[in-house]
Amino acid sequence: MPIVVFVLAVAVFAQGTSEFMVSGLLEQIAVDVGVSFGTAGLLTSLFAAGMVVGAPVMALMAGRLPIRYSVAAFLGLFCVAHVIGAVATGFTVLLITRVVAAVSNAGFLAIVLAALPRLVGPAAVGRATSVVVSGVTVACIAGVPAGTLLGQVWGWRSAFWAVALISAAVLVPVWAMIGRGVHEDDRPAASGPMWREWAVAVRGPVLVAVMAGILVNAATFAGFTYLGTIPAGIPGGGRWVPVVLAVFGVGSFAGVTLTGRYSDRYRERIITAGTVVLVGFWVLTAMTAHALAGVMIMSTVAGAGAFGVGSALIATIVQNAAPTAPRIAGALATTAFNTGAVIGPATAGLVVNYTGHTTTALWCSAVFTTIAVSVVLAGRRRLVAGPAEQVRADAR
Repeated sequence: MPIVVFVLAVAVFAQGTSEFMVSGLLEQIAVDVGVSFGTAGLLTSLFAAGMVVGAPVMALMAGRLPIRYSVAAFLGLFCVAHVIGAVATGFTVLLITRVVAAVSNAGFLAIVLAALPRLVGPAAVGRATSVVVSGVTVACIAGVPAGTLLGQVWGWRSAFWAVALISAAVLVPVWAMIGRGVHEDDRPAASGPMWREWAVAVRGPVLVAVMAGILVNAATFAGFTYLGTIPAGIPGGGRWVPVVLAVFGVGSFAGVTLTGRYSDRYRERIITAGTVVLVGFWVLTAMTAHALAGVMIMSTVAGAGAFGVGSALIATIVQNAAPTAPRIAGALATTAFNTGAVIGPATAGLVVNYTGHTTTALWCSAVFTTIAVSVVLAGRRRLVAGPAEQVRADAR
């Protein structure tokens, strides 16, 4: 595996840390900039919205640029947004920096995922995708707790400075290594208007993978959003909340790593069997949520299954879309999974408010995954198509 893939994973680690650490810093930020806690929550919701909108928009804007320039520009913009955020004294400026950071994050991921087939070759896309996605899981394990700790010790601005520092540190290696791995004049091998490439999203294997990706990620974040509140409702479980969140991250990293080893050879089996098994994981997590031991064990297992299947679906979207839509293949994957990250918590929030029990968020995860199973089984034969099959499908 080229070293550049691991360097890109470090950049994704910084971006994942930024996305999730703000949840643990909201109270400090609200007091410091003089807004209500609810208003401060816009920093997280608008970041998610920026990721959804940013991926397709940035792919359209940067699609004709050399990969080296677009990736470095998005990473540099992400870094600058955090520097400005760290010195912002007003909430409006801080909010704008979060939107800019989200859009640049989305653009970075969209371009990087689309570039993987040329960086590592079509036969290793699954493993390379798992390495890049592991940056997010490591952010959950180490980055978010570290960012929260920095905020507690030196104030929330120190966490923003830390993310900016990591981003700046990997900017030069990314520039240099992308230049070697993909020639700086190498642009996605496509012709014609880019808007025509978006038609691939409603065709065959890409449509199946996108729909399944939205549903699986909706399940993941429906459960994860409320996972920290569940131990707090168990006698003596309040102090174990950080541990539960950490073991979910450990499981996620294990799932992504294990899936990455076999995804390129057995991706259809992993996705098909994995989504079916994942339903059981979420059901068991919901059923054992009354006991601390059950929450600890099943959080690890559910994290492994959710991110393992999720990373395989990302690779599937990229590989199936790349032959006929090379400039927006990464944007499709990024948009699909961030759409799920918006839909899942929003739906779970409505259900939790209606029932008054946070464990119902886990049942939402089971329902989302069950629907994903029906999508995968219905489109199983078209889920993993090689370039030749995709080109023939597009020709028809």
